[in-house]
Amino acid sequence: MANSLKSNLDQIEEKFPLTLVFCSMCSLVQIRETVSKEILFKRYVWVTGTSKTAREFSEEFYMYIAKFFTSEKFFAIEIASNDGTFLKPFKQAGHKVLGVDPAENIAKIANDIGIHTINEFFDSNTANSLVDEYGEADCVFARNVVPHTEDLHGVIAGMGRCLKSNGVGAIEFHYTQSILDETQYDSIYHEHLSYFSLSSICYLLEKHNLHAFDILESPISGGALIVYFSKDKRTVSKRFEEKKSCEKKTGISKKEKWEEFSRNCLAHRLKLAALLKSEVEKGSRLIAYGASARSSTLLNFCDLNDVGLECIADGNAIKHGKFAPGTRFPIVPPDVAFSKKPDTVLLLAWNFKNEILSILKDKYGFSGKVILPLPCEPHVVEF
Repeated sequence: MANSLKSNLDQIEEKFPLTLVFCSMCSLVQIRETVSKEILFKRYVWVTGTSKTAREFSEEFYMYIAKFFTSEKFFAIEIASNDGTFLKPFKQAGHKVLGVDPAENIAKIANDIGIHTINEFFDSNTANSLVDEYGEADCVFARNVVPHTEDLHGVIAGMGRCLKSNGVGAIEFHYTQSILDETQYDSIYHEHLSYFSLSSICYLLEKHNLHAFDILESPISGGALIVYFSKDKRTVSKRFEEKKSCEKKTGISKKEKWEEFSRNCLAHRLKLAALLKSEVEKGSRLIAYGASARSSTLLNFCDLNDVGLECIADGNAIKHGKFAPGTRFPIVPPDVAFSKKPDTVLLLAWNFKNEILSILKDKYGFSGKVILPLPCEPHVVEF
């Protein structure tokens, strides 16, 4: 499993199949296997606030959603709110906020910084309890969490239950068009049960009498969409209409497109393995940067155990001293990794490319090659 970091090499790793499937009825792309949510999420290692990109985008996210409201103060609930990074701008603007997150360790971080967070899994029952205690919200949003849940209908019904009749909801998800076009197979892991197009997320919302009316593109995940919805039917934005029209033309809701994706993934892993092998054969010292969940799929699918990686650098202290799932590469602070004087860096967290390249250049004065495994073909940037 992507985030099953081990503290020592003697710990046994449980393995699960990872099979991507396509539903011909609703066109939802999903994985066949479901791992218990208690195993996946009760303790978590991704902390939103460690990413500068996420912190900066949280401000933009707030500004965009705030424009839907005329009142000076409103109530916002975030589902799977992590450390509260995306609720911070709401609170700083004087709005009432509430987070809901199942990870005990992460919810504590949020509460410690003053973002009131309930440590629970969210579903329709949780929604009823929240409404009973706090009342309905003007704004309810779920960023990169709906694809994580096995109880899709319970979560969407719960969001609708928490939302006022004139409120606005938002769902962010890694967009299947990006996954297809750029061969982003590293985003496929056990936490991500579903992979949505705009059409399939609208289909799901309509099942619960919720109506999508606008979209915003997000820099998170390497290509994400945020869909805005309401209980009342609103005028649909031009860019929403254009995106739905584009989906029909590109055929992302057709099985044949996903069979092509499968072939592209197999070809990509051969190219990446060959590129890394050539660097090692030249005598290059090789490290990786970014022990992200998606890096687990990339490293294991490409079978990079013996490629010569010395370690994986990561800025998240929770991961330091741990070992990457499957490959067992040690995860270390960036300071430690760059003290090894690497010649080449494999940028596993390529979706934060600009942020990390700046760190490599400005903080560590790195001079050498950076291998970007994705998007699309593996390619090299030289400093």
